[in-house]
Amino acid sequence: MKFKRWLMAATLLAGGCAAALQAATPAVAAKANGQAHPAAWPVAKSPAAVTDPATEVAITRMLAGMTVEQKVGQMIQADISAITPADLARYPLGSILAGGNSGPYGDERADAAKWLRLVEEYRAASRKSGAGVPILVGVDAVHGHSNLPGATIFPHNIGLGAVRDPALIRRIGEVTAAEVAGSGIDWTFAPTLAVPHDLRWGRSYEGYAADPALVASYGRAMTLGLQGPLARGRQLGPLQVAATAKHFLADGGTFGGKDQGDAQMSERALVAGHAAGYPAAIDAGALTVMASFSSWQGVKHHGNKSLLTDVLKGRMGFAGLVVGDWNGHGQVPGCTVTDCPQTFNAGLDLAMAPDSWKGLYETTLRQARDGTLPMARIDDAVRRILRVKAKLGMLGAKPVFRGDPAQVGAPQHIALAREAAARSLVLLKNNGGVLPLRPGARVLIAGPGADNMAMQAGGWTITWQGTDTSAADFPNGQTIGRALASAIGASGGKAVLSPDGGFTDRPDVAVVVYGEEPYAEFQGDRPDLAFRGHMGEQQLVSKLKAAGIRVVSVFLSGRPMFTGPQINASDAFVAAWLPGTQGAGLADVLVAKPDGKAKRDFAGRLPFAWPADARSPVAKPLFPVGYGLTYARPAKLGRVNEDPRVDLAASASEDTYMTRGAVPSPWRLGLDSTVTARAMDLAAQEDSRQFTWTDRGSIAIDGPSVDLTRQLGGDYALLLEWRIDAVPVGAVDLSFAGSGIDIGSMARAAPIGQPTETRVPLRCFKDAGANLSAVGTPLRITANKGFTATLRNVRIEPVGSPIPCPGKAG
Repeated sequence: MKFKRWLMAATLLAGGCAAALQAATPAVAAKANGQAHPAAWPVAKSPAAVTDPATEVAITRMLAGMTVEQKVGQMIQADISAITPADLARYPLGSILAGGNSGPYGDERADAAKWLRLVEEYRAASRKSGAGVPILVGVDAVHGHSNLPGATIFPHNIGLGAVRDPALIRRIGEVTAAEVAGSGIDWTFAPTLAVPHDLRWGRSYEGYAADPALVASYGRAMTLGLQGPLARGRQLGPLQVAATAKHFLADGGTFGGKDQGDAQMSERALVAGHAAGYPAAIDAGALTVMASFSSWQGVKHHGNKSLLTDVLKGRMGFAGLVVGDWNGHGQVPGCTVTDCPQTFNAGLDLAMAPDSWKGLYETTLRQARDGTLPMARIDDAVRRILRVKAKLGMLGAKPVFRGDPAQVGAPQHIALAREAAARSLVLLKNNGGVLPLRPGARVLIAGPGADNMAMQAGGWTITWQGTDTSAADFPNGQTIGRALASAIGASGGKAVLSPDGGFTDRPDVAVVVYGEEPYAEFQGDRPDLAFRGHMGEQQLVSKLKAAGIRVVSVFLSGRPMFTGPQINASDAFVAAWLPGTQGAGLADVLVAKPDGKAKRDFAGRLPFAWPADARSPVAKPLFPVGYGLTYARPAKLGRVNEDPRVDLAASASEDTYMTRGAVPSPWRLGLDSTVTARAMDLAAQEDSRQFTWTDRGSIAIDGPSVDLTRQLGGDYALLLEWRIDAVPVGAVDLSFAGSGIDIGSMARAAPIGQPTETRVPLRCFKDAGANLSAVGTPLRITANKGFTATLRNVRIEPVGSPIPCPGKAG
């Protein structure tokens, strides 16, 4: 099938024209049980530029001189937090990565020079151990070189999808590559080619759009930007890096919008809705493809040979390397993170084993020796890895040198990020022409996002979740509020930046900046599309409106959300997505110059439909894909629906209050000022939160009032999966539904510094006076100075036999 014809069919299905697609797609079985039929898939047009005959001859010669230990080492990737350059003398690994919370020498805020020094240390060690083959270094530079303070940070992909300009995407790719290479790194795990179908998915903002054709055009453009056009016999330059088409496949199509879930759809729907980006990226020369954590029809992609080998490498002609995701091989049935020949036999070439690398190396080496892994498969995997290294100019006597820290945050790069932020904005409402803010206006700038770099940059910024990003990390950037205040002052107006909304002089207009707090991956999964502001956003907007002050809402989010009440209470409503560090880009659009016109008009159009209620997927949108007002083409919006049409309390889990360190909506976490919190690795990357009491105080999880009286009919307990790190003198009060029990003795009896489980029967809280028919605070922990605890999971669960209440005999 011709690629253009196939892509047209995919686009028609995405728009609802399934009948047209059926006529254009080969017939395949409706249910394939996770087994793909390659004839149903598209073919990339010219993927052969990844290599050339001379390179293949050189690789064959290298393979002949490598030991089995060196070959297996090439197939394993470790995280810099779990391996040292000295380890390479014994374990000749072929690749390392810097994960979302990993920095050089344990410093998450290291500069580019420090990154370069670390990379060179690993590279020098690898040349001595792996048959002279230097190590390949990868990083999640997903919206700029986002692990690095001072780097150029672009809007997340959802915002770039609103721009609808592949040429801009290519320019962004070029800048990102220059900054990644400037710090000595060769490889970025981007672009993401997901087509999110259910926006409850926590990675929705990593997808460009709902339109497979737009995703395909962006995938091609970003690949060309990062790598440059490939040509036979020509290496990538010193300011270019390897791209990664990810995550193969349909991570945006999982049932219920669950991260790492299952795409329960026919092969026809899989091809049409989710595959478009891969032939385009392969045709552009993508050197790597990353397998998805997720499954198709119950079969994990990390172990699906029909997709990794038969479709991707066979049908699509992909000649580069297939890399796994963070310990994703361990999710294949029959595997562990340290033992998984199935994934390599299925077609994975390089296993991402960040903290499990040593065990995986040892078992894989044993399997190579006993034939569980055929040598032909090993040689194929290593050949593909060496192809990528050759294309990057890493092999040979004069390797291409990447390392120019001056590239990071260069002025021309920052200017491009400012342009991208401005062009990504989508205007949904502008009644009365309140925007742009007129010259000379008195403006209140308020809301929790007004002076909050973490909220506007989102996840994957400095750290994995992006929760502790600050303006100090990006001195070449501006928070939205400070950028607006500067522009308003330059236009002769007066601005007051007051996140809590307080003011002395009555403003003419208020700009309220609010939205989602930072998250990444599964921690962003939601039960519905309702925006549940818990920092007083709606009250603030309504209060200002009731006072006769015109209100502009600037909404920060990783997805379109049900915001009917907020839209009705606002004169103007701007979908700003996650625009990055350049708040000045928003000021360019929202603030008029002294001549009365803004520097830029609105240009963004919705990449996904905006929901009319909280239900998902969106069937009848409030605003369709492609909607967006401009100053040149205004329109008045009437009142919109304010009914979420779902039971917001029921849509949340009534018995799960913390999962892997995240508090699921609509439950929310609150801390006294005497308690600090930070992300912590307990069983996996950033899967828990550590709380430290600097004085007497409390943490609490609050939310809707739920009825749990039926749990009293059996043996149910409140379970805390946690680690006690330090125990204070005095009581540790665990409260449920307003009634507390001292668990200090249990805490002191727990093994310090070791994971433990604490269970308190619900009947104990009832006996203490708790009202289980109206539970609004299912957890409150009050302790004295010196208590430190790391919580991973908090939930109600049945217990097999009655257990005593704390302090009572059984």
